[in-house]
Amino acid sequence: MAAPEERELTAEQTEKLLQFQDLTGIESMDQCRHTLEQHNWNIEAAVQDRLNEQEGVPSVFNPPPSRPLQVNTADHRIYSYVVSRPQPRGLLGWGYYFIMLPFRFTYYTLLDIFRFALRFIRPDPRSRVTDPVGDIISFIHMFEEKYGRIHPVFYQGTYSQALNDAKRELRFLLVYLHGDDHQDTDEFCRNTLCVPEVVALINTRMLFWACSTNKPEGYRVSQALRENTYPFLAVIMLKDRRMTVVGRLEGLIQADDLINQLMFIMDANQTYLVSERLEREERNQTQVLRQQQDEAYLASLRADQEKERKKKEEWERKKRKEEEVQQQKLAEERRRQTLQEEKERKSECLPPEPHPDDPESVKIIFKLPNDSRVERRFHFTQSLTVIHDFLFSLKESPEKFQIEANFPRRVLPCLPTEEWPNPPTLQEAGLSHTEVLFVQDLTDD
Repeated sequence: MAAPEERELTAEQTEKLLQFQDLTGIESMDQCRHTLEQHNWNIEAAVQDRLNEQEGVPSVFNPPPSRPLQVNTADHRIYSYVVSRPQPRGLLGWGYYFIMLPFRFTYYTLLDIFRFALRFIRPDPRSRVTDPVGDIISFIHMFEEKYGRIHPVFYQGTYSQALNDAKRELRFLLVYLHGDDHQDTDEFCRNTLCVPEVVALINTRMLFWACSTNKPEGYRVSQALRENTYPFLAVIMLKDRRMTVVGRLEGLIQADDLINQLMFIMDANQTYLVSERLEREERNQTQVLRQQQDEAYLASLRADQEKERKKKEEWERKKRKEEEVQQQKLAEERRRQTLQEEKERKSECLPPEPHPDDPESVKIIFKLPNDSRVERRFHFTQSLTVIHDFLFSLKESPEKFQIEANFPRRVLPCLPTEEWPNPPTLQEAGLSHTEVLFVQDLTDD
């Protein structure tokens, strides 16, 4: 049976897919997509679930039959430090412990039964995160109202944003999960977390993200990190190109002890950050070098393209010039052909030359612009246009010309004009039986 086709991802899902791959370092896009689909495309929960798998905690989609055990301390990549509650001391302390044991057992048993039954009636509202930033801001306001303003600088953004910033800035990220109902929470916040020495260390060496597990955003991170008790702190950093939990601190830890544990975790893992900084600088230098090479290549390419463009423009200009010359030649050839045809037509339309003995004939000698002479007889009654047509039909005559007489010097109106709509005859023009007329070339004009 053929496998069903995967539906196409939206732009938002594609962006989450690439961001998840960048945060986790998983090379397979199919595995990244499968993990995000399991978490209903909740990238924060998916990232934390992946981090849990790396540190030995089972995935939320493959839960163990019982509560997960403490992280294996034999794995030297992850440092786990748990502070147990002090045992009762003296006869009075043990007596109080055994007296309160039944009541404590009954209370927590009934509370667990109530919570278990409540899940079937009404789902846990913390499982739906609608305003993660609002959850963080609300927790910060509550913390300041209860414990004052002397505290580490809270990261005012989502857990995913804190991971991104820690990765980008190559800094340690300290995550604090606040258990509102836990008996050690108040003492930890007042006497450990808000101590000036602890505040100074965290502010100078780490990013600090915190949220209450009663808030949806804090509950979601709690489900990912799987803390065993409160107070809970986790140190996360970029290790081997992945955001990795490198330290877990659980229980009521004192201020001096917390400082020592954080310093130990940071010193033990500082080499990874140094190595990552060197690799990032090397990648940046390689990227800058590649960018410079690309810019040089693009500049060379643009120069070559500019040369090619100019060469093409020059070729096109020459081609247009050649085409223009060719067109001019063709036009000139057509003009000459038309002119020759016109000369032949005029020649065919000329009346016959009169006989020399005809008393009405006129002998005219024409002096052409090339100093040659042409002689022909015409009839007195013929129009001056006949003279013009005769000269026009000659091969050696210019294309445009006018005919001038010397005595008196005048231009003969051989062609129709406004003054002479109908050119006069030779007799009306005052020509004698023998005349010498001059042909003036007007072609240039």
